Amino acid sequence: MATLPDDVVLSVEDLCVDFRLRTHILHAVEKVSFQLKRGQTLCLVGESGSGKSVTARSLLQIVDRPGQIVGGRILLGDGETVTDIAALHPDSRTMRAIRGRRIGLIFQEPMSSLSPVHTIGSQIVEAIRLHSNMDKKVARERMIELLRHVEIPNAEKMADRYTFEFSGGMRQRAMIAMALAGDPDILIADEPTTALDVTTQAEILDLIKRLQVGRGMAMLLITHDMGVVAEVADEVAVMRFGRIVEHGPVDAIYHAAMHPYTRQLLASTVKLTHHAEARQPVSALSAEAPKPVLSVRNLGKTFGLAGNTTLRAVDNANFDLYPGENLGIVGESGSGKTTLGRLILRTVEPTTGTVLYRPKDGQEIDVTSLDKKELRGFHREVRLVFQDPFASLNPRMTVKDVIGDPLIVNGLAKGKALEDRVSELMRLVGLDPMGMERYPHAFSGGQRQRIGIARALALEPRIIIADEATSALDVSIRSQILDLLLDIRQRLNLSFIFISHDISVVRYFCDRVAVMHRGRIVELGGAEQICTAPQEAYTKSLISAVPNPDPRDKRMLHRQRFIAPANA
Repeated sequence: MATLPDDVVLSVEDLCVDFRLRTHILHAVEKVSFQLKRGQTLCLVGESGSGKSVTARSLLQIVDRPGQIVGGRILLGDGETVTDIAALHPDSRTMRAIRGRRIGLIFQEPMSSLSPVHTIGSQIVEAIRLHSNMDKKVARERMIELLRHVEIPNAEKMADRYTFEFSGGMRQRAMIAMALAGDPDILIADEPTTALDVTTQAEILDLIKRLQVGRGMAMLLITHDMGVVAEVADEVAVMRFGRIVEHGPVDAIYHAAMHPYTRQLLASTVKLTHHAEARQPVSALSAEAPKPVLSVRNLGKTFGLAGNTTLRAVDNANFDLYPGENLGIVGESGSGKTTLGRLILRTVEPTTGTVLYRPKDGQEIDVTSLDKKELRGFHREVRLVFQDPFASLNPRMTVKDVIGDPLIVNGLAKGKALEDRVSELMRLVGLDPMGMERYPHAFSGGQRQRIGIARALALEPRIIIADEATSALDVSIRSQILDLLLDIRQRLNLSFIFISHDISVVRYFCDRVAVMHRGRIVELGGAEQICTAPQEAYTKSLISAVPNPDPRDKRMLHRQRFIAPANA
């Protein structure tokens, strides 16, 4: 009969998970072993495809088919008996009792994990009643108590709202409340902050950590963000290709890493805490002080809402973009960053203000007054790189078709000339032209983003607007893409407007930064000055919430909180 040490809640021993595919067997998890201890956090880190989420889902026997556990043990103790989860049938009564009651799970994307047709409260009540004998009234009281526990304001009123009425951070809080409904001994958090901006991420991580310590739960946190790991982990297990390549206390992993892969992950993270070196001088700061390539003046957008109310998504934005400059636009979700980018492109029509563009001939064009035909000419010179490299490429078009599409639409190339241009663009972004007849699904996330960049460069633009272009990528791939963009800027003398909520990325990539809050640009200055000596209270709160990739200097413990003025 197996036994566990008193402080160990769950022990994974030589876990193996295989996916039997049509042509071969994929060994997704191989000989993985670790322990979860009461009141402590184990962070499972690694890049996409390393086996992190499959390992976590194995603990609950919810691995997607055709995946199945083919070896090892998952021992769950309750003080008296030890249950081997790996030996249980996924649909057995014992396994169903463990899910939620003994082991709680917070999913990565709350929007797809919560029902859109049921209120938040009713979903949490269902989870409570599933693991207890409470009647509806008592379960509702418990649900409201949980919502208060996860710091959702006006819990009684908010309980009767639907998922779409909650912000991203509020949805994640609701997911945490649901995970705590069965009062579990173990909490699994699978990338719980990936889709959140930096201040919301800090709040959610702080909340999870306090709840975990207060309840004495063991926690398995899955992430690819080494900054987050440094802030919350007690122990770290680094996964690569289905195996744990290094495991130990967080301080030892960060300051005495043994495995080359761990050192590579840490180097990619630390690299983004500094300004990129070997840059060309920014035109805005040069002796000639040339005219801006783009000038935004008093730009605003007001949306009409129900009940005759309005929302000022962008409010009186003013800035210049110079030739060869990278301008970052940062802020929390809902601050107006993406809307500002769309107003510049006029895919959303401005309510007020002007966008002045200076083509190579030096004449000034007011973009807000262009007709459809003239706007197409503007869109040749100002291109967009989308956030999601999976959703932004047509899965039914080959890479040649995707990259060549702007050239065909504008009647610039066809036949052999098109193929040559696509080959040239693929080489420019570091892809092998031999793959141009393949479809997007055959490429990794980083390669797909390179395809998206090649498409944006097809018409030889002067400005590229990159909207969260690296947020969906792992840290090492993110670093590669940023270096690629810097290299392309150097060679083609491009200007970038780089929209992001990731301060470290903006600090590394950008020359100047505009900080947005509730539609307004509250601070504009050099990237180093903004990131090291911000002037505005909101910017200070934003910078202080950025996770620091050093467990000996946990920045989020001392972060500043911004309280908006009453008349804001």
